[in-house]
Amino acid sequence: MSTPASQGVLRPVLIGCFFMACFVGIFFIYYKPQIKFLSCPTDQASHEGKAGSIQADDDGDTDTIILIWMWPFGQAFDIDSCAYFNIKGCHLTVDKNLYSKAHGVIFHHRDIHGDLKNMPQEQRPWFQKWVWWNGESPANTNRIPNVDHLFNLTASYRLDSDIKVPYGSLVEVTSEDKIFELPKKDKLVCWVVSNWNPNYKRVQVFNELSRHVKVEAYGRHFSRYLENEDYSKTLSSCKFYLAFENSIYKDYATEKLFNAMKLGAVPVVLGPSRDNYEQFIPRDSFIHVNDFSSTEELAKTLLFLDQNNEEYMRYFTWRKNFKVQGWLFGLEHACRSCDYIQRNKGYKTCQNLNKWFWG
Repeated sequence: MSTPASQGVLRPVLIGCFFMACFVGIFFIYYKPQIKFLSCPTDQASHEGKAGSIQADDDGDTDTIILIWMWPFGQAFDIDSCAYFNIKGCHLTVDKNLYSKAHGVIFHHRDIHGDLKNMPQEQRPWFQKWVWWNGESPANTNRIPNVDHLFNLTASYRLDSDIKVPYGSLVEVTSEDKIFELPKKDKLVCWVVSNWNPNYKRVQVFNELSRHVKVEAYGRHFSRYLENEDYSKTLSSCKFYLAFENSIYKDYATEKLFNAMKLGAVPVVLGPSRDNYEQFIPRDSFIHVNDFSSTEELAKTLLFLDQNNEEYMRYFTWRKNFKVQGWLFGLEHACRSCDYIQRNKGYKTCQNLNKWFWG
């Protein structure tokens, strides 16, 4: 039997326990994690053991589902087929109701909100891979906090990406392709620029070069606009085209390069090193600004080639065996992501995306 003294001791303890229990109960009722989707599998062996109990639609008899989480820059594109890339067994979709069944989800970096609130809020299925997709250089790509360890794969122009999607490539010509004929030329050097910034190196090089050779320049800054239907015709009429990138980074060789080559103009490039360019195109298919001690020396070479057709035509030797194939932005990233996921079943994660891309 308890005594009045013992009851006096127990009463505060019981009251304290009661209030503690109430606090814990209220906490779990109202507490909601802010970022539920950040958790993802870390041990492949533990997930393989779940295969019998979780239906992942991954039995080899169904298409690989790739969910495009957001349209890039809000612009939709055709997702009917990956046949153009000779990739089969893919089902591309923007239907978020298929999230729990999707083998891969691809996210365009420029459309991800800084607070990550437009990312999936549901738990990630164990078999699902998230693909980080980007086509811009680090200078034009905002850093987003908390992306390390969030994605499984990278899809970009970088040659060290998991899924490599450069802005263009050279492919062998076939018997069905027309024999290349150089378009008629009535302009020596051309440049089309949409973003004029006097602090950009490309603008500084242009200003110096134009002191020594005439450059037909187009864009808002020059009050000379090119409509889409006039772009190809204009570039084809130029002997040389200034394929100057807006920023200089590893592997960042954009459509400026490949459009010039496709349309029959010799690209004069400003971008990564010559060795880097030669990972994409033949060494005798372009002229690199860094090959010259000054823009005056570059101008002298362009004027020399203008007067020596045999030397000029050597820059088109590659056309005997190859042609340019441009990228299909968005569709190609999704299809090649599908192909990669089909061929690589193992688990991996991008442990330090910030360091890898931004350095």
